[in-house]
Amino acid sequence: MNTFGRIFRLTSFGESHGRGIGGVLDGCPAGLSIDLDFIQRELDRRKPGQSEITTQRQESDKVEFLSGIFEGKTLGTPIAFVVWNKGQHTEDYSSLKDVFRPSHADYTYAQKYGIRDYRGGGRSSARETIARVVAGAIAKLYLKHAGIEVNAFVSQVGEITLDTHYSQLDLHKAEENKVRCPDVTTAGKMIRRIEQVAEEHDTVGGVITCVARGVPPGLGEPVFGKLHANLGNAMLGINAVKGFEIGSGFEGARRTGSQNNDIFIATKREIRTKTNYSGGIQGGISNGEDIYFKVAFKPVATLLKKQPTVDKDYNEVEIHPGGRHDPCVVPRAVPIVEAMTALVLADHFLLFKLNKL
Repeated sequence: MNTFGRIFRLTSFGESHGRGIGGVLDGCPAGLSIDLDFIQRELDRRKPGQSEITTQRQESDKVEFLSGIFEGKTLGTPIAFVVWNKGQHTEDYSSLKDVFRPSHADYTYAQKYGIRDYRGGGRSSARETIARVVAGAIAKLYLKHAGIEVNAFVSQVGEITLDTHYSQLDLHKAEENKVRCPDVTTAGKMIRRIEQVAEEHDTVGGVITCVARGVPPGLGEPVFGKLHANLGNAMLGINAVKGFEIGSGFEGARRTGSQNNDIFIATKREIRTKTNYSGGIQGGISNGEDIYFKVAFKPVATLLKKQPTVDKDYNEVEIHPGGRHDPCVVPRAVPIVEAMTALVLADHFLLFKLNKL
């Protein structure tokens, strides 16, 4: 499937070394003011070459809108957009034409389709996430009208973990350093760890924490469209993601019910919780508290060192890939996590409006 969402729907297209990457966003309400500078800034947060701890590929990644916007506002019609590919070094992948890279989608794509685009991974490349970031930026603009804000940050790189609870942090400070961690001391340690693995021609994984504030109670469907299930689906659909944990998550499995149950507090016109082990979602439906979750990313699979593998004829071979790759993907993945979160929340917010008079 190349389409995501039910009402607020994104269909993406393109391969990493094709002419371009783009998408069609359908279901966006008419009359939404489109801040093109904001959308481009979101793309710039994702693009390569933004610091010395990311891949040094230089790609401008300028978005061009083809339809659905007139005089700065959405028309309610499909919003089509494209980012033209520039600066590809396709020759870097010529040696990989007939071999399967370890932990990549090369083998599985070949088995599924009988053909694959070996140039940078083709459709399986993380460059496809350009479409998600553009559509997610529009979703953010829509959610802003409802008072909903989505912020993500790097909370772990390798064995280095930020243990401070998100509520004690200024999440906007994440953009003040190149690893996108809101704690400056921990950020320094993370940066040094990434620099170390880069010097060793190796890679390292990490974790991104995401927080959505201002989400009203009532978003989510009771059975097959549970909000946390849709968020998990969105996160696990991001390249290199191997884990999703909401609220107390796996830690909650070690507790008793009396330790893990949220404590309700009644005010004049609403019920809130003193604790938020549920991560802002109960019964698959938002309860009005902050929605927060963690997303685990594996180490980048392409290493700039020799590795054993097999070729298309199932012969054991050794590869030594070239190219320009991230030693750690999580700093550039922060806007992708935010984008997918915004797409899910925008979709559910529109569905919420259909549920009652």
